[in-house]
Amino acid sequence: MDTIDGPADTRGLSIVQLRQLADELRIETIDAVAQTGGHLGAGLGVVELTVALHHIFETPEDILIWDVGHQAYPHKILTGRRDSIRTLRQGGGLSGFTKRTESPYDPFGTAHSSTSISAALGFAVARDLDGRDSNVVAVIGDGAMSAGMAFEAMNNAGSSNTRMVVVLNDNDMSIAPPVGAMSAYLSRLLSSRPYRGLRHFAKQLAQKMPEPLERTARRAEEYARGLITGGTLFEELGFFYVGPIDGHNLDHLLPVLKNVREARRTNPILVHVVTQKGKGYAPAEEAADKFHGVSRFDVVTGAQAKAKPNAPSYTNVFADQLVREAERDDKVVAITAAMPSGTGLSEFQKRFPERCFDVGIAEQHGVTFAAGLAAAGYRPFAAIYSTFLQRAYDQVVHDVAIQKLPVRFAIDRAGLVGADGPTHAGAFDLTYLASLPNFVVMAAADEAELTRMVATAALIDDGPSAFRYPRGEGEGVEISLPAEPLEIGKGRMVREGNTVAILSLGTRLGESLKAAEDLTAKGYSTSVADARFCKPLDEDMICRLARSHKVLITIEEGAIGGFAAHVLQCLERHQLLDEDLKVRTMMLPDRFIEHDAPKAMYDAAALNAPDIVATALAALGRAQEIEAPRLA
Repeated sequence: MDTIDGPADTRGLSIVQLRQLADELRIETIDAVAQTGGHLGAGLGVVELTVALHHIFETPEDILIWDVGHQAYPHKILTGRRDSIRTLRQGGGLSGFTKRTESPYDPFGTAHSSTSISAALGFAVARDLDGRDSNVVAVIGDGAMSAGMAFEAMNNAGSSNTRMVVVLNDNDMSIAPPVGAMSAYLSRLLSSRPYRGLRHFAKQLAQKMPEPLERTARRAEEYARGLITGGTLFEELGFFYVGPIDGHNLDHLLPVLKNVREARRTNPILVHVVTQKGKGYAPAEEAADKFHGVSRFDVVTGAQAKAKPNAPSYTNVFADQLVREAERDDKVVAITAAMPSGTGLSEFQKRFPERCFDVGIAEQHGVTFAAGLAAAGYRPFAAIYSTFLQRAYDQVVHDVAIQKLPVRFAIDRAGLVGADGPTHAGAFDLTYLASLPNFVVMAAADEAELTRMVATAALIDDGPSAFRYPRGEGEGVEISLPAEPLEIGKGRMVREGNTVAILSLGTRLGESLKAAEDLTAKGYSTSVADARFCKPLDEDMICRLARSHKVLITIEEGAIGGFAAHVLQCLERHQLLDEDLKVRTMMLPDRFIEHDAPKAMYDAAALNAPDIVATALAALGRAQEIEAPRLA
């Protein structure tokens, strides 16, 4: 590896040297992720494939798109980023996904899944329009083929007569049986020029036969290839199918990819590669789920360095209360989109396997599936990360909101999420959900409030509801059981004052209380209220705060157009903006915030206690009292 500055340096290596490079690349990947944390298993599964692709194709002139992008750590090391790989997912360091601004070898950002084939088709059509002759390759895997968008793209690509290559990285053995020498031989045969020429000749010959014979010949050929390779589905979508082949065997990979590169076809090719998640690192091979995404770990033992939690995670608090609701009501069901562990539904799945549904990476389907369950009289909870629910917004609008169906959306990863960065931040759900008629939208300030919100949503049967909560630990507050449902649209006063009022929605409540302490110490009596609901608002509480304070500050962990917009409209309706009240709104800034530690991200967003204090002092005309570092 010390002799490799970029992919071009691999193209003169022998197969023995390429195997050595793959072994060293695997060791480098393990060592780097051990120091930084991140996604490990999927990357280890594509080490040989990464070496083979860069060896055979002329990247970056040939386009190579990784989907999902967390498979691309070995790719980053091999494309000139080895020296910075230990900054992975750290503030100011490399992204945990492919990123266009990071390297010319990352032609398309793929932090969400199942987008690569669509993007690759765009690159391929652009190439054709420009009259160029480069290759376009999309590597799709780690579950990404389960999304409908991938098949929409394949349907389009298969009918477009555009030359491109899709590599299906099948790393869970869900599509293909174990592979070996025979399947590798067949793959080389099927991708070779003599076979393609013979197949073309056979098709031309069949077309000259009477129609029944032509149809019989065509079906015989298709079924034969389908029985050998499992590729009938892809062939029907218009792809020339090759595989399955062993993704860890360079003797198999290299000749097939070379044949594919040299194929002068006008329709796309799909190469089916079978890999093992975590390949080459025993702890990851034995526990693929635990080593999908990891914190820092000891390379020798595989033990992950996880700090002992001071409080339960919000995800687990939600999961525990949902189990209680399911014990009480056999109509409660749960839906997840390929994230049973990430959304906390693993325990629910064990307890109620017949009432827990993992739909795969298919959020659109998952939402409408939940709508169907609701229409049939069940009480579905759709547990989906905020950033992933964006993919199903049309279904939220048309299939849930318009029909007033009581689907309950448990929105995990609300707000900023740290190392995963802007692609996974839950920045927009308040705006895109609270703008919809018929919705109840809640945001938990702590784990006790979250427990009550789950109980509240379970009882809402006349329309859709959502409750949002962040990644990570709760505040350490006591949870009272059984959970008492909230009164819809009613907030709570947490601290009483008479000069500054801080109206918080969500988990900025802790920072709001710190700011109130500071302001009170400076002589400015400060109230703090927890809105609880973005929709419907507690208009009585908001108007009371507006009439009894000089300054009203709203704060939320969401983008422009969310909670603050609803509060301002409330104040306008009650003509409270026409008086002496000074209103200030605090929200995520109108930009994407790069990955970093969560506190640093909230510093960058200016949503921590010192920022609240500075906002209040400026509104009071006391800007001279703002601490100098906050002005910088």
